[in-house]
Amino acid sequence: MTQLDIGKAKSNLSKLLDLAIEGEEIIITQNNKPIAKISPIKRPLKRGSAKGKVWMSDDFDEPLEDFKNYME
Repeated sequence: MTQLDIGKAKSNLSKLLDLAIEGEEIIITQNNKPIAKISPIKRPLKRGSAKGKVWMSDDFDEPLEDFKNYME
């Protein structure tokens, strides 16, 4: 989370919006007190958007060797 004074926010608005697009949350302050927040809009996930990015090992269900003593 980024926090900065309103004066700096005014002169760097486009940079702050770029940060928000990347997922950063920005708090704008005045006299060291928060007055506003710029945050990214959460978009709904599209069905199938993670295809090929997530995988599960074939032995996922198998007991872990390190915990074998606890399973008996």
